[in-house]
Amino acid sequence: MALPPWRALLRGAREREGRSPAARWLQLATVAGDGTPRVRTLVFRGWAGDTGLDLLTDARSAKADQLARQPAVELCWLLLRARMQFRLRGIVESPPPELELAERQRHWQALSPGGRAVWGWPAPGEALQADGPFPAALEDGTPLPAHLLLLRIALTQVELLELMPQPHRRRRWRLEDGWREQHCNP
Repeated sequence: MALPPWRALLRGAREREGRSPAARWLQLATVAGDGTPRVRTLVFRGWAGDTGLDLLTDARSAKADQLARQPAVELCWLLLRARMQFRLRGIVESPPPELELAERQRHWQALSPGGRAVWGWPAPGEALQADGPFPAALEDGTPLPAHLLLLRIALTQVELLELMPQPHRRRRWRLEDGWREQHCNP
């Protein structure tokens, strides 16, 4: 099966960003228990098949509970140099337990020691502990923490807003339509 057409556009936009760390940052929108929206930035960790993407988060965070209650999400991926905004909708899915553990381990080993460090910090959102611990690095061989949560998002819709000179261009692809491209007003 061929990749959906939006994947090539996203790859090209990411390539134009060069080595900028921001090229991997996505904003994730969820719904809190009281029905209000929440948005935060996560790091793209890779593709899961043709239309799924992997993110990592701390299972002790509020977003883990929010996603357990409402697994539908939207992501915004703004690629500044390319002047493109991708809006990705999908559902957080749980792989089978044996695959989920293997994928968490794979992502953990792929992180740099500095990238692993945040999983050695105290639980997010709790009162600040001035004396830490806030390690700057967790070296290779550090065991996989139980609170490293894999967010595997199965995408169902992708929109691209090209922020070119007037007028902007907007396109949409939906899984239910076989990823057929639809042009939209910006």
